[in-house]
Amino acid sequence: MTSATSNPSTRWWAPGDLNAFFGLITDNMTQLVLCVGLLAGFGMPADFILTRMIPGTALGVLVGDLLYAWMGARASRRLGRPVTAMPLGIDTPSLFAVCLMILGPLFKHYAETMSVEAAAERAWHAGMALMVMSGVFKLALAPFGNAVRRLLPRAALLGPLAGVAVCLIAFMPLLEVFDHPVAGLLALGIVLATLVAGWRAPLGIPGALLAVAAGTVVYYAGGPALPHFSGLAFTPPLPSLGFLDGFRDALPLLPIALPFALLTVVGGIDCVESAAAAGDEFDTRAVLGVEGLATLAAGLCGGVIQTTPYIGHPAYKRMGGRSGYALATALFIGLGGAFGILGFCTDLLPKVALVPILCFVGLEITAQAFRASPPRHAPAVALAFLPCVAYLLPIAGAPVKPALGLLGNPGFFLSGLLWAASVCWMIDREAWKAAGALVLAGLLSLFGVIHSPHPFGALFWPWDPARGLAAHPEVGAVAAGYGAAAVAVLLLAASGGTRRAEEVT
Repeated sequence: MTSATSNPSTRWWAPGDLNAFFGLITDNMTQLVLCVGLLAGFGMPADFILTRMIPGTALGVLVGDLLYAWMGARASRRLGRPVTAMPLGIDTPSLFAVCLMILGPLFKHYAETMSVEAAAERAWHAGMALMVMSGVFKLALAPFGNAVRRLLPRAALLGPLAGVAVCLIAFMPLLEVFDHPVAGLLALGIVLATLVAGWRAPLGIPGALLAVAAGTVVYYAGGPALPHFSGLAFTPPLPSLGFLDGFRDALPLLPIALPFALLTVVGGIDCVESAAAAGDEFDTRAVLGVEGLATLAAGLCGGVIQTTPYIGHPAYKRMGGRSGYALATALFIGLGGAFGILGFCTDLLPKVALVPILCFVGLEITAQAFRASPPRHAPAVALAFLPCVAYLLPIAGAPVKPALGLLGNPGFFLSGLLWAASVCWMIDREAWKAAGALVLAGLLSLFGVIHSPHPFGALFWPWDPARGLAAHPEVGAVAAGYGAAAVAVLLLAASGGTRRAEEVT
């Protein structure tokens, strides 16, 4: 009888792991390049980002993928057949939210009154604090993940995420593509053909790897010099109490961070179900617990971007991956961040060759929001896009009018979620739930959780004479509007409005 250790079907590594590794590593490297590029765009020193923020962020990937690889290998031995490990990586929506709405603006704000180094350190500590709080939040939710999912309609949870995917993840990278159109459109064409349309690349090369390689070669053929590699610089991600200094800045920004943490929890549940549909069963609580632990570990060691289970398990399984690809990704990202290799890679790989992959990610997230939601809830998914569009317009150079500021404030993600939830319940003829979502939105607006009139979505007490309703009466008008909408929903329901139009004609 063949033992589990000698049985080829239970080995942790197979040839398909190489393809899966390139797919997962490219995705993670894209996030790291973007993290450095986005923060450097605010003026934050690249050396600071690479030596303080990146090692801890990479540690989260190391911890998460190591544990997922172990879980996959263990399941394979238990079942006596090949099992593909869950993939984990840096969360793309959180990356944009943290860089564009938290770290970058905080750095610019403090750089006006202190040195660049001090401003960068203060923003970094705030990012660490948010990571620690997000990790604790996710660990607390892990045992109740299924209950959270049952509480809200899927369209409400996926709609705002799709709005971020269209506006920030898919649209913004296109600007980089058209800054270098030859390399950018070449890479984008390969991504669309291989990843979207499913064409097979020559020799079975992963489409993401082919796109990055082709875009990089054409980019450097156009004239830019290759970066100089100055050698290895060991900067281990050691535990730090710096996050304690960041709580003061981080607490008002929780309305931005926690919805993204919640969505990684819900996304993790979806990923477990997706893996089960592909034939690989994992314990939901364990998967979510690892996700929370990886985020917490990263935050305690200087990381600023949370990790999440990736949706691509079925794709990696079709590639023939087992547990080896997750293990290899963990070691490459984790050790690369500590030894400075990732810094060289982020310099070497031009953004124009990488961002087309984000266009694909954005398209997939958006398509999933519509595919995974009941067709009758499609209007709710679309409605959740609108607050994100309001946030995008100032970035694109549109004049910031007061109404645009309220709608597109960093709390836009949560407001989009509540809008979509209310519409889903209206469609399903659950008037009290729909009204409850509107009332909750009104209450949250009174404290600045959504529609805050202050920079960075800062919270406030309604009775604060300097920051509350007396200083910003528009906040009271917003809350009253939500209350009026809730009353209208209940009155319509009481008057027979829940009957469908075709029933009364």
